[in-house]
Amino acid sequence: MTHGTPKFLIICGDGINCERETAAAFLTAGGAAQIIHVNDLTAAPEILSTCDGLAIPGGFSFGDELGSGQIMALKLRYKLGDALQGFVAAKKPIIGICNGFQVLVKLGLLPYPDDAVRVAALAPNTSGRFIDRWVNMTVPKNICHWLHGMEGHNIRLPMRHGEGRVTFKAGMEDTLLQNLRADGQITFTYTEDVNGSTGRIAALTDPSGMILGMMPHPEAFISPNTDCIPNHQTQGDGLIIFENIIRYLKGQETSHAKRRA
Repeated sequence: MTHGTPKFLIICGDGINCERETAAAFLTAGGAAQIIHVNDLTAAPEILSTCDGLAIPGGFSFGDELGSGQIMALKLRYKLGDALQGFVAAKKPIIGICNGFQVLVKLGLLPYPDDAVRVAALAPNTSGRFIDRWVNMTVPKNICHWLHGMEGHNIRLPMRHGEGRVTFKAGMEDTLLQNLRADGQITFTYTEDVNGSTGRIAALTDPSGMILGMMPHPEAFISPNTDCIPNHQTQGDGLIIFENIIRYLKGQETSHAKRRA
């Protein structure tokens, strides 16, 4: 647990474009946030040890030239090295949103950090088009600390991606889907098939429940005024995710009334 205000490091640069919204989400949730350019972080990996959590926001890192998140993942893996491995081993929370989710998968941190062979990927949407819309999701039973107390909730968030379809290693699709469900590593599922994701998966966590990768953007729905459908909520659905991890780091219990039931 953390003494004082939990501090999150928010990566920016090289095509990431949601760092300010992500930092604002942590601040609104009661945390502290430091935006840092990826080059500054890779030049001084020890900075990781000064924070309690890490966020890789959405955007188009390196213009998705060699596949979404691929170059950023390589940059973080080889430039941060032991510092990133130590961060993960210390079970400090990490969130990757949209392009950040793609980075986490290609880093090999999701769904199984210890696997030598990557078993998941984020492929182009089955429509072959970029999707920019609001989506409804449900929260299945899961082990993710970012979603504590949210099981059974229905939430609504915006999504915007061209490569967000969750796929699994050929020949292992059914087994991996069943195992991830049984182990509580599927954290959000779409209520309808929006992009062809296996099992309608919208988000995954690792076996520790500390790493969360998700395609929809929680940082884009912190205020209820952001939604395109008028409602009487006092906050946007995305804020609860950031509040949860802040409370977890402070050692506080989390309980939530069901939303959009």
